[in-house]
Amino acid sequence: MRQSDFLRIFDVVQHALTTLFFFLAAIVWGAALIPPIFGMICLWTESAEWDPLIRSVALGFGVGLSYIAWVGLLLFEIGLIGAILRPRLPEGRVPLRSFTTIRWGMIGALHRMAINQLGLVIPSYIGSFYYRLMGCKVGKGAQLNSTSINDSFMVHIGDRTVIGGGAAINGHIVEKGELILSPVKIGKDCVIGSGSFINPGCVIGDGSVLASRAVLPKWTQIPSGEIWGGIPARRIRSRNATEEE
Repeated sequence: MRQSDFLRIFDVVQHALTTLFFFLAAIVWGAALIPPIFGMICLWTESAEWDPLIRSVALGFGVGLSYIAWVGLLLFEIGLIGAILRPRLPEGRVPLRSFTTIRWGMIGALHRMAINQLGLVIPSYIGSFYYRLMGCKVGKGAQLNSTSINDSFMVHIGDRTVIGGGAAINGHIVEKGELILSPVKIGKDCVIGSGSFINPGCVIGDGSVLASRAVLPKWTQIPSGEIWGGIPARRIRSRNATEEE
């Protein structure tokens, strides 16, 4: 098959899958709504003859619990779909126009579907469970305060590490017509400051700190026990060093 023919077929497939994704989004959101709606219908019917004040209280709590149930079910559905669709690539380069790229794009779109609801449950075991379903390796006692851990299947977070609010972690970059996937590995007992940005291929050693708003360039390695900050991030000092040092 000629390259031009492949590109035409690829574009048709990409547009078709993009259109189908909108229907998938409707199905995912709708399916998560079925149990809460059913519960509210049952409560509405059963409470028809209750005292108005008691009924109002019951329905109010019912709506709140239904919303919580919808959030939990939606995150579980999206995480489960992500677990099925995510690319099984530990690291590598693929053409930007490839079916692996389409799968990667769908995972990103699924994650964006979950961001608003994910923000309501982080940090918690629910948020960590969602990220694990999406392929993130999350250590024991890790606190994930961010909705922007992208390319979760390329991210490793060690035990007791804290990811600050608004911190963004990317396991991909696009260069010269290729999608490059490179894992991000964060060790144990690290602190990733709020609003910081970690690019693909970075390795952060145990006990290290990345300051708030810092930008860590791609494929940077931070040794254990160091504090880095700035744009681009640079070593500031050892975490155990005194002020005089």
